[in-house]
Amino acid sequence: MFFKKKTGGVRELDEKLQRIQMNFENNYKDAAQLNLKEFDARLNELWEKGKLSETQRAYYSEKRSDYQTRMKNFTHKDQKPTWL
Repeated sequence: MFFKKKTGGVRELDEKLQRIQMNFENNYKDAAQLNLKEFDARLNELWEKGKLSETQRAYYSEKRSDYQTRMKNFTHKDQKPTWL
């Protein structure tokens, strides 16, 4: 079976997704939100430069949408204090 070599842009997006996931799992809300914004900006940049195929764009756009949904209201200001 032949595997397509990952380009630098795709590798970079995968690393950003891993960073988002780690911060999300560790409840680092601000860092996870910042990583998601960076991921979104880089995804758009790579697409505009023609560095991603339509399949890759669809895959990463789906990942972005999933994280955006999961991180809705995922901020410290929306966190309810447990002592009340």
